Amino acid sequence: MACMRAMILSAGYGTRLWPLTEDRTKPAIPILGKPLVGYVAEYLAGYGWTDILVNLHHRPGSVRRALGDGSKFGVKLEYIEEPVILGTSGALDNARAFFESDTFLVINGKLICDIDLDAALKNHRESRAIATLVLLPNIKRERFTVVEAADGLLKGFGGMPQASDSAEADPPLMFTGIQILEPRIFDYIPRGVFSHSTTDVYPQAMAKGERVGVHVGSGTWYELSTLQRYLDISLALLADRKEKVSLGNRCRIASDASVSDSILWDDVVVESGASVGRVVLGDGVRIPAGEVIHNAVVVRNSLVAGKPAPGKALAGTTQGENFVVPLSQ
Repeated sequence: MACMRAMILSAGYGTRLWPLTEDRTKPAIPILGKPLVGYVAEYLAGYGWTDILVNLHHRPGSVRRALGDGSKFGVKLEYIEEPVILGTSGALDNARAFFESDTFLVINGKLICDIDLDAALKNHRESRAIATLVLLPNIKRERFTVVEAADGLLKGFGGMPQASDSAEADPPLMFTGIQILEPRIFDYIPRGVFSHSTTDVYPQAMAKGERVGVHVGSGTWYELSTLQRYLDISLALLADRKEKVSLGNRCRIASDASVSDSILWDDVVVESGASVGRVVLGDGVRIPAGEVIHNAVVVRNSLVAGKPAPGKALAGTTQGENFVVPLSQ
């Protein structure tokens, strides 16, 4: 079987994950010792999507270092950089030559999931759609845009789920960040400009009579877009392993220090009598003797000193050598 082609969207700034994204892009962030985008690559490889293009913009070197040529994740990778960020469909326009010959897949680079891609591809082919969006029921009614669908076809996009929605009613559908596309989708993608699939491409295609399909999948799906979600999902994955702490390389924890329900990156030091719980400690962080930090993200202050926080970032404060972002805000 010929290699199937896919794109992993990895160009975003990851502003809601700042300061963890100050020196790397969101897909390059480690999750239990493996880069987030590595989970995506392995997931695609498991279903035969092995010829992969990764788009880059913010901190592009961090993704290249995380993925290399893709061989350790079972894929063959190529990279394409966007000097100016182009959006979800603008990224495709920038890579037309890679995808103009056959059905291809696009996936967000911030996911960990096990949705059946074979079933999604079968549905796509049987429906003869120009594109198929992979959806999930939003059982918890989290803040993901409602996708309106009927008879296996996309009808449009709504607002956010309402807290007043009846618990007995069917849960709203949400987009997983996975879509399967035919090359003729390029007929509807603007040339050489910023554009998004959901606002600039699909409505125009549907208005011209194109079928945009939906596939409602099932399974585990994690989307790591905020500091709180990063910590909660990392701890959930740890719990699956019956563990409570993730240690990066060369970490040193004093014998009388307390570390629980926490994610430690590389070269972290927790000194005598210190106590940390439900924290993320970035590369090179040192928690001084006797210090207590709970429910926070901590990076070295030297990483962010003198740099403005992005608009969507949570507020943090300098505490000695560290920059601490409380998660209870």
